[in-house]
Amino acid sequence: MKQFVIYRRVSTADQGRSGLGLEAQSRDIDLFLNNYAEVPFEVLGRFVDIQSGKDGDRPELGKALDLCRKTGAELLVAKLDRLSRKVSFIALLMDDAKLKLRVASMPNADKFQLHIYAALAEQERDFISLRTKAALAEAKARGQKLGGLRDKTGKRNAAIQQNALAFAQKVAPIVQPLRASGTTLKGIAEALDGAGIATPRGGQWTPTQVKRVIERLDAGLDAAPGAGS
Repeated sequence: MKQFVIYRRVSTADQGRSGLGLEAQSRDIDLFLNNYAEVPFEVLGRFVDIQSGKDGDRPELGKALDLCRKTGAELLVAKLDRLSRKVSFIALLMDDAKLKLRVASMPNADKFQLHIYAALAEQERDFISLRTKAALAEAKARGQKLGGLRDKTGKRNAAIQQNALAFAQKVAPIVQPLRASGTTLKGIAEALDGAGIATPRGGQWTPTQVKRVIERLDAGLDAAPGAGS
């Protein structure tokens, strides 16, 4: 009989008290168990941490991993970023011969794909940090005289375009291979959601948003020095 150990995580106490983040993870896990898990199956344990994914010392995760190693059960998480956003941590778990990782939102992903998604999740974490620092710097600069309205608007629009292209390039390692293989826009959107990668505004992906990313990547390539030569 297939056995699973379920692990869920939210970052803040408020999320833990509200239950909203945990409910969404439970929903995805239930969908996996009811549609993709081998039958019959058994859930040996359920563990929850209310801590940042940056924190490697998570007591409930430790208990879940110990139970998996002792029983041979598979560790099941809703999304990869609920386990960690650090690619080194994910890689360490996948290299453990006594552990097998399953991700509910990516039911058919193999180790290679999980490595790619882990790397992108780490990039997203770094991007969020840079974006936060940039926003703070911009807020600080608002009190300074920066020139005429047209000049400020032009600079702001240019910055928005640069940020959009930078984000498109960040997700390109997932988008471009799927695009080349003929995956639909909807399929690419589902892959990005499954990897735990949010849109620039923090939401879920739609085919239209994927199309915009592809257009930005194509435009960026055309504008690159030496393009078309």
